[in-house]
Amino acid sequence: MDFLRGIFQLHIPILDDVKAKGVKATLRAKFDDVVTRVTAGLGPADVRAVLRDDPPGRPNPRLKPHAEGFWLHMKPTYYHNMVDGLYPTFRLGWLSTFFFAFEIITGVFLMVFYTPSPLVAYENMRNILSNVPFGSLMRDLHKLGAELMVAIVALHMLRTFITGSYKKPRQFTWATGVVLLFVTLILSFSGYLLPWDQLSLWAVTIGASMVEAIPPEVVGRTVNLIVRGAPEFGANGLLRFYLLHVIGLPLVGIVALGVHYYKVILHGHSLPPGAEDVGVDTAKRVPMESRVYFMPQILTRELWYVSGLTALLVLVCAFIYNAPVLEAHADPLITPLHITSPWYFLWLQGMLKIGDKVIWGLLIPGALTGVLLMLPYFEVGPSRRYGDRRIGLSAAAVSVAGLAILSFMGSPWYKVTSSPDQEAVAALMPQTHPGPLREANWDELTFGTYYAGDWASAPTPTLRSLLHLFADHLAGVESPERQGVAAYMIVEDWQTDLKKITLRVTWTQADGTPYEFSQSAYLHRSHNGEAGSQPAAPAPTAGAAPIGTPAATVSAPVGSATVPAGMPATATPTPGAGG
Repeated sequence: MDFLRGIFQLHIPILDDVKAKGVKATLRAKFDDVVTRVTAGLGPADVRAVLRDDPPGRPNPRLKPHAEGFWLHMKPTYYHNMVDGLYPTFRLGWLSTFFFAFEIITGVFLMVFYTPSPLVAYENMRNILSNVPFGSLMRDLHKLGAELMVAIVALHMLRTFITGSYKKPRQFTWATGVVLLFVTLILSFSGYLLPWDQLSLWAVTIGASMVEAIPPEVVGRTVNLIVRGAPEFGANGLLRFYLLHVIGLPLVGIVALGVHYYKVILHGHSLPPGAEDVGVDTAKRVPMESRVYFMPQILTRELWYVSGLTALLVLVCAFIYNAPVLEAHADPLITPLHITSPWYFLWLQGMLKIGDKVIWGLLIPGALTGVLLMLPYFEVGPSRRYGDRRIGLSAAAVSVAGLAILSFMGSPWYKVTSSPDQEAVAALMPQTHPGPLREANWDELTFGTYYAGDWASAPTPTLRSLLHLFADHLAGVESPERQGVAAYMIVEDWQTDLKKITLRVTWTQADGTPYEFSQSAYLHRSHNGEAGSQPAAPAPTAGAAPIGTPAATVSAPVGSATVPAGMPATATPTPGAGG
């Protein structure tokens, strides 16, 4: 019986402590133990001293969390007072880490309401923006955070180069930073596709098209299939970009960030370039009088930074910033005018306009990436001082200017050839969003044919406004090669509560050949203003037109050619069609 009693006897240590010490002393000791475990070494008295900024004891208990804790072992126990201010780091490394965590938090919120399928992704985004509590705010925060993260990580790399902080012994720290830069760029790029609207689909299509140029052809075709999941973006491509965005790249980023922080602690924060002798690195040998301990000064300051910056981002998104509105549902058959890559890849798109895609889209960017990654290993000059690095700093200035020029070249305003007549029609009836015509007052679109030049005599305010806008955009159509330009809006009552609107531009070429470009849309009374968000379909047939679907046509008196919606509508000579 004694044996069984020993096996089944219930033993609760805290009750033994209560018997030996009393309830009050036991609870106090247990509280001290819990606080010490949570803080990885600091007792309640130590926490109180940290909050009061009392001088630490000897040995300093505030060093224990850095040695025994999981998170704080990645933070230095103390800093040199020369790097405690704004210069030379400008807090860009800390800001990069903040936005990485910020994007994970806001991204998890959005993941709950999103399904990576072309069938529902667009509707999920509309649901987040309209029905999910704080959904629109969280999307704005995620979008703004992504844009700022790209800019800040790039500035952090630039600052590191300018101050020479990539030099020995921090070569590998620089390499991990380059990895983090590319992880940031691809993270933002992969997330660009997820809304599944026209802008996201075609912007990512432009960027992803470069892999198809990888020689030989079989390799490029295979890599293209791996990236897109099919010859064109669809369900497989969206799913792959989603998994890359929410699992693959964040895991790589977390590992690279951990290695990066470890190397920073191992070698210390580099001092300002002029604070050390040439070729001497004293970042790890910090005199006692120059030390600024992480607790409490840096810790409390960073908590204020987190709170203040988060509050500022929320206020900016609540009252100032709005993420770009969703455009029309993604449609691989319709290529919108002036679609470009995201702003941080415009320089790459600009390079593609210079020449061959293999050379300017693959070889040169690949070589630049290799140079950036290996920079500390072949630029081994011992001095970090600005005066001794005029060539390197001049090269950095030229590189920044070159990126700015290439980014402009990648914009729609440089060497983008589009027909001005299509531009004029697209001003009223764009392919990416509803636009002025589809958002107009349906009842004031009265039956008739209206000449844009006589906009002031139109019967309704809506028609006068639309025709005035149409006429303004015709200024770019008239040229020595295009004469006698005229524009018309034709409104037809096609069915009950359904109108067919045709925008037509006619002109005569310099050789006397008449040309015409026209595009039509069908607007229903109950769906007015939403047509731009509907998927486009093939060219409609009379009497059964999809609501709001554009149909671009090139008219001729005999055998007029109809171009299915989504195909490029290029004007062709139409003998005998003068307007």
